[in-house]
Amino acid sequence: MSTAPVPTAPSFVAPQHVVIVGGGVMGASTAWWLAAHHGVRVTVLERDASYARASSALSVCAIRQQFSTAINVQLSQRSLAFYRDIAQQLAVGNDRPAIGLVEPGYLYLAATSTGAEVLRAQQRLQREYTVHTAHMEPDALRARFPWLHTGDLVLGSLGVSTATSGEGWFDGYAALQAFRHAAVAAGVEFREADAVGFTRRDAHVTVVHLASGKSVTCDAVVVAAGAWSARVAEWLDVSLPVRARKRDVFAFEADVDLRHAPLVIDPSGVWFRPEVQRGRFLCGAPPRGEDTDDLPLEQVDHGLFDEVIWPVLAARVPAFDALRVTASWAGYYEMNTFDHNGLVGSLPGVSNAYTACGFSGHGLQQAPAVGRALAERIATGAYHTLDLAPLRVERVADNLPVHEANVI
Repeated sequence: MSTAPVPTAPSFVAPQHVVIVGGGVMGASTAWWLAAHHGVRVTVLERDASYARASSALSVCAIRQQFSTAINVQLSQRSLAFYRDIAQQLAVGNDRPAIGLVEPGYLYLAATSTGAEVLRAQQRLQREYTVHTAHMEPDALRARFPWLHTGDLVLGSLGVSTATSGEGWFDGYAALQAFRHAAVAAGVEFREADAVGFTRRDAHVTVVHLASGKSVTCDAVVVAAGAWSARVAEWLDVSLPVRARKRDVFAFEADVDLRHAPLVIDPSGVWFRPEVQRGRFLCGAPPRGEDTDDLPLEQVDHGLFDEVIWPVLAARVPAFDALRVTASWAGYYEMNTFDHNGLVGSLPGVSNAYTACGFSGHGLQQAPAVGRALAERIATGAYHTLDLAPLRVERVADNLPVHEANVI
């Protein structure tokens, strides 16, 4: 990607020092783009450098283009192009990062005519953006995936890997560390510090205060604190509909070789995908009952697997009737409860504060493109490579949700 400077907006004064609150993949990506491509001094404040509770470290890290909105399709396409070339993009000397990206595709299944029509409508939009999907009726599904029970299905939509589009998964923690390493090499300072407040002069943030009693002066600030972004934004009197929503992930083994299978999304909401090793899989599902804020990550809901996931798996893939759970963990979706899509851009009422949060499970897959566009907005006053206005924060107050049908 070009590193040539882009023109700034008229009457715009570029910030000299940007402080980013949150060192996950969204904060690290934005920091790298600012420093490496715009020459901006950046300090990233991350309260836990071990990333033990960070969504970036606990995600299953899939990437897809089968969205129902143009902005999500474009963000994932551009991010996929970056991830395919990450060894070159984020190289530091002879160190070229590897994230294990594979692209077997996503397979969405519909069991009703209504569900099938949703997939067809989405394909019409996806074709406008060169997203390659193959729609298959039960006979075609059974021929391509003989291990799949199709008796109750109406249609399947498979993302097909091509030179311009693909779907799959990667090592998200490796991607985070690659952004962080490259950002440090570009001059970004990462500090393990807990931000606790801001000082403003009129509508302008001037200081970020830390729990240690120290402070950091700044010309602009970015709220990229993941599931805790709403708490940080409140210090600026801005309300963000972002909450920490726990999602459980289970690893299991079964005596079947599906290493080249796609990520399968059952009509029930249960999903599974293979791992590299034969007979190993990951799976998950929406939570049982109320989707409560801030549930402890230590409390994995094993009943979700026993009572919801396993019956669906065994019905959809008969070879999964006998399986063994080998591991489980939980991570937080930074859930945008308004419309389940990212919130990106300026924070209302504050002249030099920005955010990138609320991606509701697809932040890792969109971080390269979001970081690039937001860095342009901060450093030049305008978007250049991709207009993220559809994700502006003001849409919440204006009650203009982005209607994304494909939220997992």
